[in-house]
Amino acid sequence: MSNESIREKVREEYAQAALRVANKGGGACCGSAAPAGNPITSNLYADADSATVPAEAMAASLGCGNPTALAALKPGETVLDLGSGGGIDVLLSARRVGPAGKAYGLDMTDEMLALARENQRKAGVENVEFLKGEIEHIPLPDNSVDVIISNCVINLSSDKDRVLSEAFRVLKPGGRFAVSDVVVRGEVPAEIRRSVESWIGCIAGALEESEYRAKLAASGFSSIEVEPTRVYAAADAAEFLRSANLDPEKVAPLIDGKFMSAFVRAQKPTLQ
Repeated sequence: MSNESIREKVREEYAQAALRVANKGGGACCGSAAPAGNPITSNLYADADSATVPAEAMAASLGCGNPTALAALKPGETVLDLGSGGGIDVLLSARRVGPAGKAYGLDMTDEMLALARENQRKAGVENVEFLKGEIEHIPLPDNSVDVIISNCVINLSSDKDRVLSEAFRVLKPGGRFAVSDVVVRGEVPAEIRRSVESWIGCIAGALEESEYRAKLAASGFSSIEVEPTRVYAAADAAEFLRSANLDPEKVAPLIDGKFMSAFVRAQKPTLQ
């Protein structure tokens, strides 16, 4: 698929997910093959967090982690969420940075933006702004953001180098990159990898851990860390693998422990 085809497919899938939530059907995209309680999207947020956002924001959560809980946000900071979807991480970030701070959400899908803005209205949170755009072309000035977060979205981009260079550009010197994403450890046969990625996300293109680190470093980041938060077993995807005409027992040794949700940290160096 071309870059534009991938982008349009992602846009279509997430637009449908937003409409399902708006129509009270619930969101289902990331890990859509698994029902309630699936190992990717379930139990990511503490009750204290989920109680502070509208139910629709929680229903539209299609992520694989909780970057707001791990990003160590401070009062007064400016935060940008890449691929903000229904707005859950933006709303949680806005509360953490307080009225002196600000939280931006960036999304390319009109339906998700409409849902996020409605969730903002219901939550009564004012220090939030949702922007329309692509994460490869962030509509913010250089050196304008303290922290960049994202929740299982960068893996969807067909131009990750551009995403990371844009993230570096808009971060202030000393700013933090703190995202949840799908990461691969080790080699996986291409056909099987594509199938498992389809299970993990609507359209996934997860980077191998060493490649993720290398791309961050090439973009200028330092202090790079990759911390696994959930490691997926073949048993978790058994039903999906069978539907893809793959034998879970044969595939298991090739994928067990190699696909994971991870918290990826990095920093833009301070000016010398």
